[in-house]
Amino acid sequence: MSEDESEFTSMFTPQTTGTPYQPGATKVLLLGSGELGKEVTIAFQRLGVEVHAADRYEHAPAHQVAHYFYALDMSDPEALRALIDEVRPHYIVPEIEALATDVLAEVEAASAAAGSAEAAGDGAQHPITVIPTARATQLTMNREGIRRLAAEEVGLPTSRYEFASSFEEFSAAVEKIGFPCVVKPVMSSSGKGQSTLRRPEDVAPAWEYAMSGGRVDSGRVIVEGFVNFDYEITLLTVRSIDPATGEGATWFCEPIGHRQVDGDYVESWQPAAMSEDALDNARSVAARITNALGGRGIFGVELFVRGDEVWFSEVSPRPHDTGMVTMGSQRFSEFELHARAILGLPIDVTLVSPGASAVIYGGADIQQPGYEGLAAAMSTPETDIRIFGKPVAGPRRRMGVAISTADTVDAARERASDAASKVTVVELG
Repeated sequence: MSEDESEFTSMFTPQTTGTPYQPGATKVLLLGSGELGKEVTIAFQRLGVEVHAADRYEHAPAHQVAHYFYALDMSDPEALRALIDEVRPHYIVPEIEALATDVLAEVEAASAAAGSAEAAGDGAQHPITVIPTARATQLTMNREGIRRLAAEEVGLPTSRYEFASSFEEFSAAVEKIGFPCVVKPVMSSSGKGQSTLRRPEDVAPAWEYAMSGGRVDSGRVIVEGFVNFDYEITLLTVRSIDPATGEGATWFCEPIGHRQVDGDYVESWQPAAMSEDALDNARSVAARITNALGGRGIFGVELFVRGDEVWFSEVSPRPHDTGMVTMGSQRFSEFELHARAILGLPIDVTLVSPGASAVIYGGADIQQPGYEGLAAAMSTPETDIRIFGKPVAGPRRRMGVAISTADTVDAARERASDAASKVTVVELG
């Protein structure tokens, strides 16, 4: 799908990549260093890019493999600005929502001016590209920004929704939407703070949980009406430059089915079975929302499907947790596609095998986690285990994932689930 390439060609695209630790290195600053960031780091390193990984705590998963790592509060504008000034990256790649996004917007604006000066021969420093864009990062950091963009500006079909900033507003919103409904903090991830309300007695506990579960203490929630869907999917959508034409283009991976518990992904599989009409509608919705956000990289677009109808749910402007299945199912994983898209390299979304992923949870609060059962799990045919390396475990904290392939999706799901169940997180201390 070709489109106006001006926003792509205005972004920094190196003709060559440098060598890490050398003056000519191509630098990426990763903001967020969890399990997804770890795989993004590895993907960039395989392309000769120097990776600087930041997170709020030391020894996060991506810290363990990056060339340089930093621990700081990335929602602190001064701290984030100081880090950017210290690293002076070519690309800033956000991997979490809790960021001082105003700083990213300022950096992007200043870099556009720097790029113009450099082109004029004024000796300015290289520009810095925010992935996908500072605006996209700001809009998707909370559910209010992206929902209003999708429903009110782009005109995509969504569930009914209301926003609330106090318990009184929340109660009124629930009454307007009606039961059953879902409440989520406008800023949270992995199902934290999310509840399903089925009766009036659920209202007060849901509000308290939402206030405690947000990634940032914004005190604001979204109340969503139920969509009577048959299933939900993640459609990984890639935006970049097509090297063959030099123009902007969009690619779609095969749809990913997933199962969630309390808003947190438990397993995923690819390809998800759906009709051609439903798939066409899903691609249309994904293209419209990602075009509205702009920029380069991979987007995880979450959609509800009923028959051939499709509703927009959410979008992440980065690799998606359900997309970890692509480490086994695709020729290039979502992490490799993200790195390639950012660097303006060829995109290949080929599916090579039906695949599935299943999450390995911590199971308990453990300060020094270790792992038992790896040999048994990896004895499952066509199965690999990825341990994330998180320094602390929790009952519902994702500590690893099983990735399986098979001749059919059902067989791959059975293998992944069986393998994940054989891995136990234990206390080593």
